[in-house]
Formats: sequence, C-alpha cells, structure tokens
Amino acid sequence: MKFPSRRTLLTILAALCVWSAPLHAEPAWPNKPVRIVVAYPSGGVSDAVARILADKLAVQLGTPVLVENKPGASGSIGIDAVAKSAPDGYTLGFSAISPLALNPHLSKSPFDPARDIVPLVSVMYSPVLLLATSATPAKDLRELVQAARAKPGAVRWATSGSASLGHIMLEQLGALAKVEFTHVPYKGGGQQITDALGGQFEVLSINSSSVIMQQIKAGKLRPLAVGAPTRLETLPAVPTLSELGYAPANLSSLFGLFAPAGVPAPVLARLNAEANKVLTRREVRERLLSADNVPTGGSTAEFARQIAAESDNNLRIIRAAAIKAD
Repeated sequence: MKFPSRRTLLTILAALCVWSAPLHAEPAWPNKPVRIVVAYPSGGVSDAVARILADKLAVQLGTPVLVENKPGASGSIGIDAVAKSAPDGYTLGFSAISPLALNPHLSKSPFDPARDIVPLVSVMYSPVLLLATSATPAKDLRELVQAARAKPGAVRWATSGSASLGHIMLEQLGALAKVEFTHVPYKGGGQQITDALGGQFEVLSINSSSVIMQQIKAGKLRPLAVGAPTRLETLPAVPTLSELGYAPANLSSLFGLFAPAGVPAPVLARLNAEANKVLTRREVRERLLSADNVPTGGSTAEFARQIAAESDNNLRIIRAAAIKAD
C-alpha cells in the first residue's frame, strides 16, 4: 500500500483547516434577540422610553429587542439581574443611575456597582420640579425660604420617600439656605399628588410628568424652581436651582443603558454607537421632550464620570444629614 507523500498530507490538512474554520469561528453579534431589563414597573415613563429605544435599536441592529420589567428596591432588583446575566451583549438594563449612585450608600447592594455593571450610554434626564401648593402663599423660592427661616420646621416638604432624590434635594437646599424643612415622605407619587392638591403640605419635589403639567396649567400647583441643567421649554419662566444660587441642590434623575461587566469591547462600542444614533432621531427626541424628558447621549466614559460624581455628592449629603432608608 502506497502512503501519500508528505507534501500531499500537508495540502490535505491545509484544506481541512480552511473548510473547518467557519465551524469554530465566533458567530457575528448580534445573532439572536437582545433583552432590555427595565428596573421599574410597566406603564411608567421609564418603561415607555425603554420601549421606544427597543423599537429603534431592533431596526438598527437587525434583531428583535425585547423589554422585560423587573421592578423593586428602587431599581436595584433590575440592575442586579443585569449584573448577574451572561456578559455577551444580549442583556442590557435601563434605569436611573440611583441603583449605582444612591442606593449603595443607604443599604447593602446585591451587586458591586464598580465591578459588576458597565455604564453603556446616558439616555435622558428627567427634571425634578419644586412645586408650591395652596398651603403656602409663597410665589417663588425666595419667599419659601423666608417662611422657613421665620418659622423653622413650619414648611412641610413632601417627597416620594426617605432617601429619594427629592429628599436629597430637600436636605441640600436646607443646608445651603440654612433653614429647616419638615420632611413628609410618601411611598410613590400617586398619594403625594392627591395630598398636594388638597394642600396637606406646603411644597413637594417630584419628577415632571403629563399629570403634573396639567395641574400646573390649571393653577393648582405653582412651580418655584426646577432641578435640571437648563430651564424647561415647557416652563421657560421657571429658573433652575443653579440660577437661584443653589447649584448643589440642582438635581435631576439621569437615566441610561447598562451592561454586565465583561461584555466584549467591540460589542459595547457598537451598542453605544447605535443608542446614540437613536437619540439623535427627531421622532425620538420629540417623544421624550413632550414629557419633559431631555435626551442626552454620549460616550461610556462620560456616563461613568457622571455616575461617579453624583455618587460622591450623594454620599456627602447622606452623611451630613444622617439620611437613612425607610
């Protein structure tokens, strides 16, 4: 029996390598549906925005993008699910940055914000409105501060809960103005709005929404200031807290997309680029701005810096005011 020559064997092996290479190569990303975990209940503003993103990303990525709601623990449950998912780019999270920049300072986090989660892209900020009710005659923030200074503790300030962003704003403004407010914490916004309309307290801090804007237009709530980088198009006469001299209290809710640590860099870069494209589309911007949610965008590094800066600021305020979670 005659065996093949050495040259013939090498030729056969080379051919086999060429034919077998595609069998072992990594499949191109994405080749299956992408999931966005929303850290809040369905039906809210964050859920609506996540579904807008999902629809547009699906077209740009050429694969279905599904939305799954995992609410609870002020966003920490949803972000924990993302942190514990496979780092393959097929599971993302949509949330405010509080699970990384606020919650860990108040209770033990189920994930390490610095090691287990990658900030992917900033999506929008949701302004925080400071509103007066019928319980106070104050026409602007200066008059409200004067009332609080004249009678320490007499001005009651309602928020969506202890250790919420509105509570942080209250403590920061009180410290800067050297006045004492009485905190009235609620568990969510529904009852808070009902009691505000009934004049059960003097002032409240709450994220902007269509419901709130209707009450402002009806004259039942009076805007004193807004926590936002710039004035809102819908409330051009209302100054930001920075304009009024309270820059450290000028807080707004920053939302973004997140990924588990370990996702390959090319996949992260692609996701960041595609999300930024979505946020430049006119119909997306108009949809967000119609609810006073301002589209942002930017690099992953920039988003990470924003989170780190807010985390440091929150920690300082929490320690100074001895704030504790409910």
